[in-house]
Amino acid sequence: MKKILVANRGEIAIRVMRTAKKMGIKTVALFSEADRNALHVKYADEAVCIGPAPSNQSYLKGDKIIEVAKDLGVDAIHPGYGFLSENADFAELVEKNDITFIGPRSKAIKMMGDKLAAKDAVKDYNIPMVPGVDHAITNPEEAVEIAKNIGFPILIKAAAGGGGKGMRVVEKEKDVVEQMKRAISEATSAFGDGSVFVEKYVTSPRHIEIQVMADSYGNILHFFERECSVQRRHQKVVEEAPSSVLSPDLRERMGQAAIDVARSCDYLGAGTVEFLLDGDHNFYFLEMNTRLQVEHPVTEWVSGVDLVELQIKVARGEAIDMKQEDLKINGHALELRVYAEDPMNDFLPSVGNLEVYQLPVGENIRVDNGFEEGMDIPIYYDPMLSKLITYGETREEAIELMIKAIDNYHIKGVETTLPFGRFVCEHDAFRSGNFDTHFVKKYYSPSLLEEQHKKEAEIAAKIALKQFLEDQKILRLPTN
Repeated sequence: MKKILVANRGEIAIRVMRTAKKMGIKTVALFSEADRNALHVKYADEAVCIGPAPSNQSYLKGDKIIEVAKDLGVDAIHPGYGFLSENADFAELVEKNDITFIGPRSKAIKMMGDKLAAKDAVKDYNIPMVPGVDHAITNPEEAVEIAKNIGFPILIKAAAGGGGKGMRVVEKEKDVVEQMKRAISEATSAFGDGSVFVEKYVTSPRHIEIQVMADSYGNILHFFERECSVQRRHQKVVEEAPSSVLSPDLRERMGQAAIDVARSCDYLGAGTVEFLLDGDHNFYFLEMNTRLQVEHPVTEWVSGVDLVELQIKVARGEAIDMKQEDLKINGHALELRVYAEDPMNDFLPSVGNLEVYQLPVGENIRVDNGFEEGMDIPIYYDPMLSKLITYGETREEAIELMIKAIDNYHIKGVETTLPFGRFVCEHDAFRSGNFDTHFVKKYYSPSLLEEQHKKEAEIAAKIALKQFLEDQKILRLPTN
């Protein structure tokens, strides 16, 4: 494998290229017209414009990507995450053109991409499931009957969904019909598939996911868990490894369940098995993401393994050169997704120019970044600027370093989630480990963030005044 095309943009493209270069592999970047001056374009050995700014005319053009790969003599394609990373048709197209897809086989992507097919695939492995139905429904009356059986609240979910789209929590029978119509409409719009299913809504859940890696020789390892419970709009913002609530026994059971899920679909490469953990520490299979996750750096830090390097080795036919007992958790890592979003205005995207953009640096601080000062934030793509990751020997150490890193991350021109990240790290519920996926709903409001800002400004003013008065005293000291 001498040349890899990274079919993505921003920080994840640079992340993959960094490891490829370390392994002596040449890299090819793709870019849209809006990304002509992007960092990932400068970082690659070669770069090709793939089309106009909208992703459906550029980064999602699978046939054009294959054409570029063949013209440039590319051996493999790494899809990153998002865009075509979980598109079974694209993976199949790559395979058919004798190019290595750095990811699972198309069959596994297809199976795990359909939540109902995934549930069906794992049922022989006795993996705990949330009570509900194992088939798609379109009839609201059927949904009402199911809800009466399993009890309210229920969750109506898109079978082909993800990212919180096509998902509705329903508390009362009278709301089922209306919420189901909305879920079907949203699922159809987002995924081109209006299939939904119904399951019991787990109250006070924690979102725990297990990183797995499988080779083509039947070896499957898990790299422990990540806690991803701090979310807005069902999308993760703060992630950490390990979770503060898993016992060694529970970790082992969830790890084994994740391995079984991978085995059920003949998995290859890196993947993540997601679970819900209820208040009594019962866990339930949620879904499998058949790609590298945004939050993979926290796992890399506590396990000491470069997951992208392992992905590439597995893709070129190598066996995983470690065993489960070789893996140990060392320390604690925390990640904040730095989005160009306004936490004072319902996390709406904040578009503008990065007038100031200075990254924090220091020991145990990592920034997976895709921007630089002076760049504009494109309106066409996900508004994530970077991922800020900190590491400590303890959870408390990682949190304190994260606060320090946030304070030293200077951005002017757009609003970001940095103040929200600080709010989370300073909140008693988060620091104690006693929180769930409703953290934002329970504890966060723009007014609280504003109050925090005022307090910080007051403290800074008092410190400045004290320093000024001390300086004045020194100036007034009589001289002999």
